[in-house]
Amino acid sequence: MLSTGALRAHLLAARLAGPVATSREASLRSYRLFAARDPRVTLGLDPGRGWEERDLLRLMADRCGVSDDPAHVSGPDVIDPERTLAGLDAFAERLAHAAVRRAPVLFGTGHPHRLLGFYAALADAMSAAGCCVLTPAHGRCIDITTRFGVRTCSLDYVRGVAMVRAPGVRAAGGDTGAHTHSPLPVRVALEAAAEGHGRLPELVVGDHGWVCGAGQLGIEAIGLADTDDPALFVGEAEGRVAVAVPLDDAVPSAYYRPLTRYVLNRAFLSR
Repeated sequence: MLSTGALRAHLLAARLAGPVATSREASLRSYRLFAARDPRVTLGLDPGRGWEERDLLRLMADRCGVSDDPAHVSGPDVIDPERTLAGLDAFAERLAHAAVRRAPVLFGTGHPHRLLGFYAALADAMSAAGCCVLTPAHGRCIDITTRFGVRTCSLDYVRGVAMVRAPGVRAAGGDTGAHTHSPLPVRVALEAAAEGHGRLPELVVGDHGWVCGAGQLGIEAIGLADTDDPALFVGEAEGRVAVAVPLDDAVPSAYYRPLTRYVLNRAFLSR
């Protein structure tokens, strides 16, 4: 079993926490855009109150450990590893509760190149525990606005984890999904799950729009978020996201494997 101390050391060595690759400039830009309610960073969340930049900076300092000094405007951002550990513990607790009641679960990621393996291992474990891992709207086309204009993507599932594929991508079954912040995929998936008296998830696990989009609709949602993803932490503060774990969400995929082992052990899902 991976100890808390060993995981803390790994978080710092892999730059999942501590000084991370996400820049202070990128984080502050996201806070400005969120304050302006830009949909690129609200991720499907409709904030229940007005969030100014200074409010967001204080919130992110509290939830992630970033500097709350508005004069600090450059360099790498910082995540407190203790907050990451606490978040992973809360994340594992939610998984454990869902496993005990054999709840239907939906997994989805906007970071398939990095996080597919992490979520897939959790999906395997939840399925083994008797949970139904849902795959609604498989193959459905979704029009998503990107910086290159509107792109029609397709919803795919790999090892029980949802992702979107860009136009022209044919490698079904691989991790060649597209990076997206959009909440549209989870909305489409949930609509499909509800059609014909289908089974809705009791828990959504993922990142970006998967978590915020589900939480906004009142479904229990947990996920991972970087310092430039304030929406998940706002959702957590407002009670619509159950758990937001602060960490760098774009390091090499192998660096998340110790987190997988830790979460599965904490959730009593290790085999």
